[in-house]
Order: sequence, then structure tokens, then C-alpha cells
Amino acid sequence: MRPGQRVEVHLEEGGRAPAPATSLDRARLLYADEQLAAVDKPAGVPAQPTLASDRGHLPELAARLLGGEVLPVHRLDRETSGVVVLARTRAAAAALSAAFREGTPRKTYLALTARAPAPPEGLVELPLGPDPRRPGRRTVLPGGEPAATGYRTLRSFPGGEALVEARPETGRTHQIRVHLAALGAPLLGDARYGGPRRKLELSFPRVMLHALRLEILHPATGAPLAFEAPIPEDFAAAERALLASPAAPAAGAAAERS
Repeated sequence: MRPGQRVEVHLEEGGRAPAPATSLDRARLLYADEQLAAVDKPAGVPAQPTLASDRGHLPELAARLLGGEVLPVHRLDRETSGVVVLARTRAAAAALSAAFREGTPRKTYLALTARAPAPPEGLVELPLGPDPRRPGRRTVLPGGEPAATGYRTLRSFPGGEALVEARPETGRTHQIRVHLAALGAPLLGDARYGGPRRKLELSFPRVMLHALRLEILHPATGAPLAFEAPIPEDFAAAERALLASPAAPAAGAAAERS
């Protein structure tokens, strides 16, 4: 290395990046006016440009669909599906970005977890920060950024998995994933935080997390708005497969076989 040289490292969460998307189906447009738009982001589409690519991200696809400038104001992980709000003016972008920084929007997610969280309902308040041993990951870190996630178990499956509703009160990177993993309930498909990509005959090719609902105040009028994204087919198919899966063996039976 010589002075003035620069090294770029491109990291992709799931390995090599897929081919960028080229369009967004109009059915995924949940709402639009002169100030903002709400979109149902497909899993696999980045919420903003990345180091690896400045093509195929959600603002670009939404701009093509709406025919004008679209600006990101918050983000979902690439593998997460569901509601994303985008600004259509600079003033709206400033107001919405400030609201997300302050934690004003109310967010509801659905997650499929490898095990049911214990206890089944509660509030996780664990500070988060970069994992010093694993670059690109977050961890519970004393002295990290304050983070709080409310959750409740909606359904338990025969194999011990669970459908969990999560309500993040703060917006830290990977917050729901790390908090549920800390409860012993990593998300299915989330190998980064201990969640299996396969279980018995079932495959989970992405993190099983869906941003179901988002409630905000309109940046210009202050009127309350609520947007909800339908559960995607891959998430619903995983639920159906988990319902049909065999029951987990009792602890005594497992001990007898060992």
C-alpha cells in the first residue's frame, strides 16, 4: 500500500449477490402521494445502494414505478420482506428520517424462530454493538447502543418452532434477529445468528422475517398513516410446512435413544 491508495471490501450477507431486480410489480405499491410512498419490499432486494452494487435497490425500482425521485429514509435487511416507506421530496425525507431517528414510527414484524422464546412474551432490553470477533455482525454489548424489542409468541409448531410477533422500539441494525437469538430463539434461515437454514426436510433459504405493519405520521399534514404488507408466499409456505412437520421428541425419549 502507498499513501493515497484505497482498498474496497464488498460484503454480501448471503454470499455472492444475486442478479439485481429490474422492476417492481405495481401490486407492491401500498400507498403513494406527492410526499411519500409505501412499498412492500420483496426479500432479496436491498433497501438502498450497497458497496457491491448501485443497481436493483428499492429506491431505484420505486422511482421507475412512480416516475420521479424517491429517497430512502429507513431500511430493512436485504433478506427481510415487507413495508418500507420512501420519501418523494427532500422536505419529506428530512421529516421522515428525523421521525425514524426519534423512534416515532410503530413497527410490527413477524418472525419464524427455530425455538419458542422463553418467556413466550416480554420486552428485551439489551444494548447492541458491532461484534468484535465477527465483522459484519452485531451482538449484545455492554455499553452498546440502547435497544428494546417487545415480542409475543403467536403460535408454536409441532417441532418446537414458533411464529413470533416483534415490535422494535428502537431501530438498531439486526435488532430483532440478535434479540430473539439472545432469548434462545434464532430466526429460521438466519445462519449469521445461529438459525438453521435446514430443519429435517425443510429448507429456509432466507431469514424468515417480515415487516408486517408500519404506522407513521404524514410528514406534511401530521395525519396518522398505517401500511400493512401481505405475508409473502415463501413465509406462508414455511408456516404450512412447520404445521405439518413431526412433533419434537420428548426429552425422556431423546435420552433413551442416545
